[in-house]
Amino acid sequence: MEEIRIAILGHRFMGRAHSNAWLQAPRFFDLPYKPVLQVACGRDTDSLQAFADRWGWAEIETDWRKLLERDDIDAIDIALPTHLHAETAIAAAEAGKHIFCEKPFCNSTAEAEAILAAAEKAGVVHYLNHNYRRCPAVTLAKKLIDEGEIGEIYHWRGAYQQSWLTNAEYPVDWKLKKATAGAGPLWDLGSHAVDLAHYLVGDFKEISCRGKQFISERPLASDPSQMGEVEVECAALMTGEFQNGALATIETTRYATGQKNRHTFEIYGSKGSMTWDMQDMNRLQFYSTSDAEHASGFRDILVTERCHEYVNAWWPPGHIIGYEHGFVHAAVDFLQAIKDGKGITPDFHDGVRIMKVLDAALESMDGSGGPIAIS
Repeated sequence: MEEIRIAILGHRFMGRAHSNAWLQAPRFFDLPYKPVLQVACGRDTDSLQAFADRWGWAEIETDWRKLLERDDIDAIDIALPTHLHAETAIAAAEAGKHIFCEKPFCNSTAEAEAILAAAEKAGVVHYLNHNYRRCPAVTLAKKLIDEGEIGEIYHWRGAYQQSWLTNAEYPVDWKLKKATAGAGPLWDLGSHAVDLAHYLVGDFKEISCRGKQFISERPLASDPSQMGEVEVECAALMTGEFQNGALATIETTRYATGQKNRHTFEIYGSKGSMTWDMQDMNRLQFYSTSDAEHASGFRDILVTERCHEYVNAWWPPGHIIGYEHGFVHAAVDFLQAIKDGKGITPDFHDGVRIMKVLDAALESMDGSGGPIAIS
């Protein structure tokens, strides 16, 4: 079998999630290429080597630019903080490497457009890892919508809620600095919510946003006796209208006490509705007005049957899959896209669309909170 030799940039949380995906993909799916974990790249040699040893990366490297000069690297996996995506992705494209990039895409629409232009000019496969699209329950929701099962869509209600900043002693890190994070949960969590809204409902026409900062100072990680400024919002609430006329609300927060990682959507249409909660990711709640009155109500669909997308490669019906499987499905589809030469979604075009919405939301939040048109 031919090989796709991968270099990964970053070796923390997302580095582990991506590494597991490359390892698991060929064990469960029939792939067009064998993914080879060639090089892991990071700054701290000791922790980088431990990461490489644990996950099976053949080599380590501390200078990512050297990877782009190597002929034995076919794809670059970017699992870095947001502010480092643009430089590395553009350079990878110019070096002719396929790109698997973690989200949020980058820190501005201008950066997003520059990344897309470089990738398109180079003719490489480019993928933006909004992996929740690849949860089988979400792909079922897409199928039902495309088949007209809920009719004309009226409302999208999305939320991505976490609670890790309710601890006032949590230190200032890169996610709380505007230069490195772009924004707060509006960027990090909102990018996922906007992508699912695009995937399931369509493009936005306009967006409004209000933000709130609950704690403005936190201890410095380098010296907890000193305080540092929190430069981004703690919570944001977006409202908007889609091009098709549907209305939307999206809540993003790191102050939802008790909610560790709750990502949900509700979609209401003329013929039915559906809801999904990532913390119960194998289930889709579906309501249809075509049901008999005496038997109407939300159905609890357990999305583990062999007819559901991706499921057939895993376990017998009724046996659930988990958080890591969306990353595996992304790795599978990325390799197939390289083979087919037809691309994969979400790609950097989608990344530009998402950044336009987030930039508009940030403009609205920093201004009057009023609506901003999406160009």
